[in-house]
Amino acid sequence: MAKASSAGRAGRGMAVATMASRVAGFVRVVVLASALGLGGGLLDSYNVANTIPNAVYELVVGGAMASVVVPLLARAALREPDDGVVYAQRLLSLMVYGLGAVTVVAMVSAPWLVGVYTPGFTDEERDLAVVLSRFFLPQILFYGVSATAGAVLNIRGRFAAPMWAPLVNSLVVIAVGVAYLVIGGATDIASLTTAHLLLLAVGTTVGVFAQMALVVWALARSGFGVRPRLDPRGIGIRRIGRLGGWVLVSVGAAQVLLVVATRAASISGPGGVSAYQNAFAVFQMPFAVIAVSVMTAMLPRLSRNAARLDHARITEDLSRAVRLAVAALAPVGAAMLVLGPQIATLLFGHGRSSAPAIALLGAVVAAFGVALVPFTGYMILQRGFYALQDTRTPALITTAVTVVGVAGCLAATRLLPRSDIVVGIPLAYALAYTAGLVAAAAILRRRLGRIDGRRLLRTHARVAVAAGTAGAVAALAVTPLAGPGHGAALVTLTAAGVVGTAVYVAVARLVHLGELRQLAALAGLRTG
Repeated sequence: MAKASSAGRAGRGMAVATMASRVAGFVRVVVLASALGLGGGLLDSYNVANTIPNAVYELVVGGAMASVVVPLLARAALREPDDGVVYAQRLLSLMVYGLGAVTVVAMVSAPWLVGVYTPGFTDEERDLAVVLSRFFLPQILFYGVSATAGAVLNIRGRFAAPMWAPLVNSLVVIAVGVAYLVIGGATDIASLTTAHLLLLAVGTTVGVFAQMALVVWALARSGFGVRPRLDPRGIGIRRIGRLGGWVLVSVGAAQVLLVVATRAASISGPGGVSAYQNAFAVFQMPFAVIAVSVMTAMLPRLSRNAARLDHARITEDLSRAVRLAVAALAPVGAAMLVLGPQIATLLFGHGRSSAPAIALLGAVVAAFGVALVPFTGYMILQRGFYALQDTRTPALITTAVTVVGVAGCLAATRLLPRSDIVVGIPLAYALAYTAGLVAAAAILRRRLGRIDGRRLLRTHARVAVAAGTAGAVAALAVTPLAGPGHGAALVTLTAAGVVGTAVYVAVARLVHLGELRQLAALAGLRTG
C-alpha cells in the first residue's frame, strides 16, 4: 500500500512538472513574440536558428532515447554487477564525444542548414539566422547530455530533476525575452546591435545549458559517479544502431515534413515562419494537456494486454482512448476554427507585434483547428503498434504521412497566393494525419481482427453534431462582441466559451454521447 501511495504521488508530481514545463514553454513563445515583434524578419530568423539544433538532435539521437537507450540502461542495471554504472558512464561519454563532433560539423555547415529551411528569406534574414544558429548549435550537445543523464536518473528511481529541468530552460529564456523588451531591444535586423544579439544568442543557449546542469547535478547528488570514460566501447553501439533503425525512419520522416513546412512558411513572406511555429504551439497545447493525459492513463493497461496477447482488450483500450480524446478535443478544434483571430489577439497581440501579423496568425490558428482531431486519433493508434512491440509499421505509416503532408505543402506554394501559403500548411497537416489515421486503423484492424469501427464512427458522428452546433451557436452569439484589441478578444472568448460549452454539453446529452460522462468521471466531476 505504501509503495502504491508513493507511486501515485510520484505520478502526480510528474504530471504537475510536465504541465508546468509545457505552460512555461508556451509563455516563452508568447514573450519572445512580444519582445522581437511578430511579423518581422528578426523573429523569423531567431525561430529558424533555434529550430535547427532541436531538429539535428532529434534526428541523431532524440528519437531513439526512450525506445532504445532507456531499455538498454535498464537491462544493464539489472544484469551488470555494478548496477550498470560503468555502462551508463560509457554511454554518457559516447554522447559527449559523438554529439560534440556533430555539433562541430553542424556549426561549420550552418549556412547550408539555414538555407535548407529558408528559401523565402532575404539575404539579411538568412545571414542573421546563420549567426544565431552558430550560437544555438551547441544546444545539440547539451540536450543529449541532459536526456542521457535524465534516463540514468529515471533508471535509478529519481524522476524530479528530469521533469523539472525543461521549466528551468523556459524560465531563463523568458527572463532573456523580458530583459530584451525592457532595454528596448531592436525589432528589425538593421537596428540590431551587438549587445542585443549577444543577449538573445547567449541567453537562449544558457537556458539549455541550465537544463543540462540541473540534471547532471542531480545525477551526481544521487551517488552516481559522473566521470568520462575515454574508451566507450562495450555499450553495444551496433545494437543501438540496429534497434534505433526504424525509430530513425520515423524521426527522419517527421523532420522532412517540418523542413518542408518551414520552407513553405518562409516563402509566405515576413512573419510567415513565426506565424506557422506560434500557431503550431497553440495547436499542441490542448493535445498536450488532454490527449497526452488520456494516453498516459491508457498505456500501462494497453502494454499489459499486449503482453498477454489479449487482442480484444487492446482493441477496447484503443477505441476508448480515441473516443474520449475526440470527445474532449473536438470542441477545442471547433473553437480554434471559429475564434482563431481572437485567440491570436489575446495571446500575441501585444508588445512589438504588428496587426497584420496577428491577423495572419489568427488565420493559421483557425486552420490548425481542422487538424486537431485527426492528429490526436493518429497519435493514439500509433501507441497500439508500440504496445505490440512493432516499430516498423508506425515508421512506414509516418513516412506515408510525410509524403502526403509534403505534397500538401508543395500544393499550397503552387496554388495559393504568396501571403496565404502559410495558411495552407495546417490544411496539409490535416490531410496528412487523416490519411495516417485511416491507414493505422486499417492495419490494426487486420492485425487485431477488429478495431471497434462502428462505435468509433458513431462517436465521431455524435461529436461532430455536438461540436459543430456549439461552434455555430457560439459564433453567432459573439459576433456583436467582436472587435479589435485585447479587451474585445477577452470578452469574445469568454462569452464564446460559456455559450459553446453549454451548447456542446446539451447537444451531447441529446445525441447520447456517453463519452462526455466518462470524461467527467475521469476529471472527478458529475454530469448530473
